[in-house]
Amino acid sequence: MKYTRLQERYPVFTLDVEKQETDFSTTDEIMAYLKRCVEGHGVSRFIAVFDHFSHTNGLENGSIDASILAAKSIVFCFGITLPSPQAMSTRPKSIGVVELTDRFVITFLEAPMPMANSTMESWVMSIGNRQEVNAVRAGTRI
Repeated sequence: MKYTRLQERYPVFTLDVEKQETDFSTTDEIMAYLKRCVEGHGVSRFIAVFDHFSHTNGLENGSIDASILAAKSIVFCFGITLPSPQAMSTRPKSIGVVELTDRFVITFLEAPMPMANSTMESWVMSIGNRQEVNAVRAGTRI
C-alpha cells in the first residue's frame, strides 16, 4: 500500500491489486465484500455505495479515462465521538474502487482516527489476499 499526497494536500492510501491476486472479478463483488466488513465491525455504520462511473458518464460534459471500466465508493462512518462541530468535516469515510483491465485500484483518505485508518487498511489489504477473502466469505471476522 502506498501513502501519497494528492494535489500536495490530501493524504491518500492506495493499493493496486492485480486481478490474479484476488478472488474478486468485479467492482461490485469488492463493494459487497467491503459492505460486509463495514456491517461486521462493531463501530462502523454503512451509508451507501456511490457509482461514480455512472454519475460521470451521465453528465453532458462528463469525462472518464478510457482505461477505467468501473468506479464506485462505499460510504460509511466510524463516528465514535462527536467532540466538536468541526469533527463533521472529516466524516463520513469512503473507500474507492476503480476497475481497470488488469487490476483494481483501491483508495481512501487518511482519517484523523488511528483505529479507522488501521481498520480500513486491513479491509483493503485483505482484498489482495485470497486466504483472508475466503475466510470472510465463510463468515470468519478479520
